[in-house]
Order: sequence, then structure tokens, then C-alpha cells
Amino acid sequence: MTQTVVITGASAGIGRATARLFGERGANVGLIARGQAGLDGAVADVEEAGGKALAIPADVSDYGQVEDAARQTEEYFGPIDVWINVAFTSVFSPFAEITPDEFSRVTEVSYLGFVHGTMVALARMRPRGYGTIVQVGSALGARSIPLQSAYCGAKHAINGFTSSLRCELMHEHSGVNITVAQMPAVNTPQFSWVRSRLPRHPQPVPPIYQPEVAARGVLFAADHPKRRQYWVGASTAATIFANKFVPALLDRYLARTGFDSQQTSESVDGDRPDNLYQAMDGQGGRDHGAHGVFDSRSHARSAQVWLDEHTAGLAGLAAGAAIATGVVAGQRAWRRGRR
Repeated sequence: MTQTVVITGASAGIGRATARLFGERGANVGLIARGQAGLDGAVADVEEAGGKALAIPADVSDYGQVEDAARQTEEYFGPIDVWINVAFTSVFSPFAEITPDEFSRVTEVSYLGFVHGTMVALARMRPRGYGTIVQVGSALGARSIPLQSAYCGAKHAINGFTSSLRCELMHEHSGVNITVAQMPAVNTPQFSWVRSRLPRHPQPVPPIYQPEVAARGVLFAADHPKRRQYWVGASTAATIFANKFVPALLDRYLARTGFDSQQTSESVDGDRPDNLYQAMDGQGGRDHGAHGVFDSRSHARSAQVWLDEHTAGLAGLAAGAAIATGVVAGQRAWRRGRR
């Protein structure tokens, strides 16, 4: 049967790459984002890959717009089988320099946008007794870093409300599944359009992965939603486990390295356009595609994603190796910091 899938944040980055993968399997894909140029590009990607697509401009911070997008999708394609929450925004800044309105805006999009998407999906899936919801999370939902307090808070909140909902679905023996795909640093356009008060161009903390790696993790999670979480990239596993065992050590390490590691050497204008309140492709009508500006530094493959796709046992071994790597790296960093 042909799947009907809805993806928020589908105009760029992980959402855009995920839409194309679903297109390759011939799915019907409802695409939600604010920017029309990016949505048009995503439609072209899905249809070129072999699927069908419907572009729906919407801001996920507005529940009514998300509800209307779900209604349009089902009127056009039929019942929604999979709902994937990806859309987010952020502000790169020390907490003391973020305004209350900026913090609220990040929370409304990056956290409440996931709540709204989950609500409208669940309202349709629960009565039918089937469906899958995938939350695209982040390693930063377990281990916060400096300069991204609003985004990290939102990702932590997603984990909390998703765990609560999962228990409720289990209690009622529902056929609806919900899972989280936790992401590493990904080469998306957000680093070129995020609001930033940093003196230099924002960057993901290496190692950096291409959006297609993340998308394969999302696709696998959608196909195997019984597992609570998936960790995409060895760096995600290492980060989560290191934080579990040596969180205070990581606090010291990130206090020392977390500012420089999130900036390139390139100076940027503090007044450059950003996407906090309006889509960047609405400011000039340009489609930014799935990739950011870090192609030359990004990994096109992840051994851990491959292991997840092929065998759970080997994936466990990879996670164990990542734990050891993270702990050893943290211990070395701590020793260097004491010298």
C-alpha cells in the first residue's frame, strides 16, 4: 500500500532529505514549511524520485495552521500513516543576550511545533488504531551546550513530553507508535540563516554529517517505531553516554571549548537576515535545498546508521564502542584542562 507521510520543516535540511527518501519509495508526502520556494523545491524532489507531493505553507507554532495542513493532506491523499516533526528555529547567543520574545519564539516553533504536530496526528491515528509519529530530536536534547539555550531547552522538552505520551499509548494498548531519532551535527542551511549574536559564522560542532545520513535514520525509525529512540551517528551515542557517566566533566570541557567549536573563522554581520520570524526563502524567493555550506567537511555515511539498518546486535556493539570513546575523550579533556 502507498504510504501517506507528513513532514514538517520539509523545505530544507533533514526534512527535505527525508521527503526525497519517501518519494523514492513512491509515498504520498505532505510537505509543511513556511517558505514557498523551498516547498516548491521539495515537491520537485519528491516527484522526481517517484512519489507524489503536496506543499502546504504553514507555521508550526500556530496550532490552527498545523490542523489545517493535516486536513488538507488527508483530503488530498487519504489517511496519514506517518507524521514526522522536524521544523525548528534557533538563536545562537549567550543566554544573557537573548530577548524574552526570541526565547519564546524558539520555544513555540522548536518545542510547541512538535506538540502541535503530534496532537493533530494523534487525533487522526488513535481512532483508527494505527500510525507512526517520529520526533527528530538531537543529542543536544540529552547534553546541552553553550550558546544554544533555547534550542537545547526545546529538545529536552520534546524528549519529556514524548516519553509521557508513549506511556499513555501503551496504557491503552494503542496501535499508534511514537519514537525519536536523535541527531548529530548536520550540514543544513540553518547555520547560514539562524539568528546569531556571535562574532563569527555559526557552525555545527564536528563531526558533521550530511542531511541524507540523518534522513536514512528517520526513515528507519519510521519503519521500526517500536524502539523508543534511535541515535544517528557515533557522535550522538558518545555524547549521550558520556553525559550519563561524566556530566560534570563535560560541563568543564564545553565551558572551555563550546564557544570556539560553534564558530568558523569567518566574520559575519550581526544584522544579517535570519529566519526566526519569517522564512529565508521568502526573503528573495531562493530555494536553499537540503545542504548547508559545509559539504567539504561533512560525512556522507554513518557506520552506526548502517548497523541499525542491518542488525541490532552489531548496533549495540557500535554503541558500546561509542561509550568507551566518549568517556576516554572526556577524561583526556578533563586532564588537559587541569594542567
